[in-house]
Amino acid sequence: MMAHHESTYEPQGRWAKWLDERLPVPRLVHDQLVEFPTPRNLNYLWTFGGILTFCLVAQIITGIVLAMHYQPSGADAFNSVDTIRRDVNYGWLLTKLHAVGASMFFIAVYIHIFRGLYYGSYKAPREILWILGVFIFIAMMATAFLGYALPWGQMSFWGVTVITNLFSSLDGVIDGLGTAIVQWLWGGYSITGKTLNRFFSLHYLVPFIIVGLVGLHIWALHVVGQNSPTGLDVKTKADAVPMYPFAVAKDVFAMFVFLIVFLWFVFFVPDYMSHADNYTPANPLATPPHIVPEWYFLPFYAILRAIPSKLGGVMAMFAAIVVLLFVPWLDRCRTVRSTRYRPVYKWFFWALVVACLGLGYLGAKPPEGAYIVWARIFTVYYFAHFLLVLPILGLIETTNQPPASIAESVLGKAGSDSRADAEPANQG
Repeated sequence: MMAHHESTYEPQGRWAKWLDERLPVPRLVHDQLVEFPTPRNLNYLWTFGGILTFCLVAQIITGIVLAMHYQPSGADAFNSVDTIRRDVNYGWLLTKLHAVGASMFFIAVYIHIFRGLYYGSYKAPREILWILGVFIFIAMMATAFLGYALPWGQMSFWGVTVITNLFSSLDGVIDGLGTAIVQWLWGGYSITGKTLNRFFSLHYLVPFIIVGLVGLHIWALHVVGQNSPTGLDVKTKADAVPMYPFAVAKDVFAMFVFLIVFLWFVFFVPDYMSHADNYTPANPLATPPHIVPEWYFLPFYAILRAIPSKLGGVMAMFAAIVVLLFVPWLDRCRTVRSTRYRPVYKWFFWALVVACLGLGYLGAKPPEGAYIVWARIFTVYYFAHFLLVLPILGLIETTNQPPASIAESVLGKAGSDSRADAEPANQG
């Protein structure tokens, strides 16, 4: 692999040379963001890493400003959100950017995860890179759940009530454990303003933990190098192009397309992915007829409700996330990385996509009749995909032959050979 490329940075001027000898930040930026060898066959699905970085920065900036005006108390939280919308300069825009940004963040991360699953980006030597990505996903879910409570509307209050009460099922494993966790989360024996204050402090803290995990994720990426649609690594100069301007230009274009969609939701349908009940102040005495979490939690909520046992449902819900950590070892196919060259597994992959979309739809429906039957079917396939299909099919499937190199997949065999022959003459 060419991830460990030699630096070509040449400091210009006395100040640049002085800084390079003591704190070589310009060299680091040049080597990792300008000259870093990027597979020449990357498609637009690889631009979601940059889009996710943008979403994280946007959420932190808008969140910090909103925190300056938010009042984390049971009596004032709901009204403070309304005050931000009405009285704070551009508060209406900040609240919409932050709320819609959370949904856009999850749309991008789900595409990023499925891209990694399809192209085998979790396989050696990228196991740590994948695991860090899963930890980022878990931290994102925790942050989103904590933030969902802050408006202190009806759906916020009852969503917190339902989800936190799930931990009480752990009493069936260790007596008193679940109750202790629930009371710690609540800050007492019921959900009050103390609960909201705890959630606010954690919601403010966890994004900075995500920043640290993202830093490790990017570091790991630049150590092992990027995967490619063919599943092949960069081995020669013909396989790669410098990150700038080639990959950066593609990322910037994709970012603008993403921003058009993002801002369309912000300005025209900002509440499309929210629930109307959250515009009603929290009332512990009035339970909404149908309690649902935000849309990005719905697949896991459907798994939770598909299991008849409360403890079993909680364990299945968390297992649905934890199983992703073991994907690098569950997949036993060692001949190719990319699903492009796995004719049988390709159908199972799309079945997984259908199952996840189906679970998302069913999570918003009442747990009854055909809805619960299909939720159980999709739940069974979800776990069977990772625990049975990946290990068994990886051992018995006959894969197609990938190209010999990344350059060959782009230029054809003749083009890649001529480029490789020309390289020594161009290195002088």
